[in-house]
Amino acid sequence: MSVLRVLGRPMLASMFLTGGLHALRSPEQVAPAAEPVVQPITARIASLPDSTEDLVRLNGAVQLGAGLMLATGRMPRIAALAMAVTLVPTTIAGHRFWDVDDPGERAQQRVQFFKNLSMLGGLLIAADDTAGDPSLLWRSRHAAHDLRRDAKLVRRSVRAGARPANAVGRVRAKLPA
Repeated sequence: MSVLRVLGRPMLASMFLTGGLHALRSPEQVAPAAEPVVQPITARIASLPDSTEDLVRLNGAVQLGAGLMLATGRMPRIAALAMAVTLVPTTIAGHRFWDVDDPGERAQQRVQFFKNLSMLGGLLIAADDTAGDPSLLWRSRHAAHDLRRDAKLVRRSVRAGARPANAVGRVRAKLPA
């Protein structure tokens, strides 16, 4: 594994570790900001908890768990994707700069919104990172290519072996019994 991955993954995960831990410990502090985003989501997805605090805890648990996985290099692609999924509602709930009237606060929320957008881009890159190994699509295409090549070689070998056997059979047929 490259040094950049060893250093970069924990750095990318650090924000989710601290944010997830905060959401687990103090969901009541985050719940009021999350309320406008939680209600439309829970109305559409019945399997999610109705309580905003419970959903904030769930989001925090996913961020904490996926952050630990990414930081330690355990299933980093899935972990990055899970964190990306949790980041979208977190950003929309926490940094609604378009709803803020105060110009200073609006600018601050805009910066935080675009910081999260940048982190989302990093997570999407991490979710696509195969750590130098070929992707599953590449592996499957090359495995199929190798199978076709092997089948062609077997076919040629059988044909090559059949020709002398056929000639021997013709010679034997002509010999007196």
